[in-house]
Amino acid sequence: MGGDHLVLGARGEDLAEKYLKKAGYRILARNYRCRFGEIDLIAEEGDSLVFVEVKTRSGGGFGHPLEAVDRHKRGQLTRAARRYLEETSATERFCRFDVVAVCLSGEPQLELVRNAFELEEGR
Repeated sequence: MGGDHLVLGARGEDLAEKYLKKAGYRILARNYRCRFGEIDLIAEEGDSLVFVEVKTRSGGGFGHPLEAVDRHKRGQLTRAARRYLEETSATERFCRFDVVAVCLSGEPQLELVRNAFELEEGR
């Protein structure tokens, strides 16, 4: 596998970023990292601050990309989002989590799930 998954992930993020921009999102950050994990994209849509997880698959061998956003991943994203909100003094801001599933078998297909999950308490 090597770095192939990194190249695949970067391609998916590029496609997702372009897709979100066309949908009216304003990208604020890409690959935000902290000790709790990484958030692929941070954006604004209207008055909402949106934390976006991008999951990319080159085929069906590992299941649908959305299946990878499990309880553990949601917890990591929640903790990283809380850190970002604290760092930017935006703790009172309305925020949500969106997921973009990118399938690259053949012509790229993207699926956006707005408000895919809630900010998990205590995580």
